[in-house]
Amino acid sequence: MSINFQELRDLLKAISQTDITELTLKNSDFELVVKKQTGQSAVSIPQATVAPSTAVESINIPGAIGSQTVATPEVAPITPTVDDKKWVDITSPMVGIFYSAPAPDEDSFAAVGDRINKGDTVCIIEAMKLMNEIEGEVSGRVMEISVQNGEPVEFGQVLMRVDPG
Repeated sequence: MSINFQELRDLLKAISQTDITELTLKNSDFELVVKKQTGQSAVSIPQATVAPSTAVESINIPGAIGSQTVATPEVAPITPTVDDKKWVDITSPMVGIFYSAPAPDEDSFAAVGDRINKGDTVCIIEAMKLMNEIEGEVSGRVMEISVQNGEPVEFGQVLMRVDPG
């Protein structure tokens, strides 16, 4: 799902003119939650998959009660809210650049909430112009992705965390 600034602005304007108090749009790599609260709306993007070029600092919604402002939070790793002691870290075996998908226009190998199997490719680390597929060490559900696409990684750095349960 791709949404641009104007589409987001139009959506928020339409919602502000209705009795809708909460809207959630979600697919495998994008989640948008809009909630109206006593004269204020909030946008939450819990997955760190929105490209910086699509992030919006704020949107003024004309005609909304009290001229509402919607702010997009900084994209940051998701903080686990459950007991994560049993989660297994998938770490980088080398220094390089982290890529979540085989190509920029393709879906990610794994996203938060996806089930993976041991041996599945979960990301690529580019090192010295070689693309190295990183395989999952356990089967389970991806609970956290600690690195953003295109970000440099160090040897032993945690890339993602998997709940083997």
